[in-house]
Amino acid sequence: MEFSRRETIALGLGAAALTFMPFRVDAAAEEVIAAFTGGADIGEGGVTVTAPEIAENGNTVPIGVDAPGAAAIMVVATGNPTPNVATFNFGELAGAQSASTRIRLAGTQDVVAIARMADGSFIQASAAVKVTIGGCGG
Repeated sequence: MEFSRRETIALGLGAAALTFMPFRVDAAAEEVIAAFTGGADIGEGGVTVTAPEIAENGNTVPIGVDAPGAAAIMVVATGNPTPNVATFNFGELAGAQSASTRIRLAGTQDVVAIARMADGSFIQASAAVKVTIGGCGG
């Protein structure tokens, strides 16, 4: 198989574009997190993210989040084209500050949960999920 000069250049430019794409996706996730927290510092611990270690299908990945004392929990999929997956808000009369749902993942990535506590502080936890069959666009 022979490639013309134009095809070789096009393949090289396409490969170079793919190497920079994850940085853009991570930047989008950071922007979503900054908008939720208002730029405040985020602590660790106090949040539990339940997700499978290996998901056979990226279209329906079950997750659960739990943060006792939280006023809101935001779930972010760092590798998705649209990283903000869900935000759960809890009122004063909520029996528990936990939620579960199924999300769509574009590929192997981290699922991050950031909780805004009743006192205004923020805490986070994450879980790595390996996707064997593509979800978003895959």
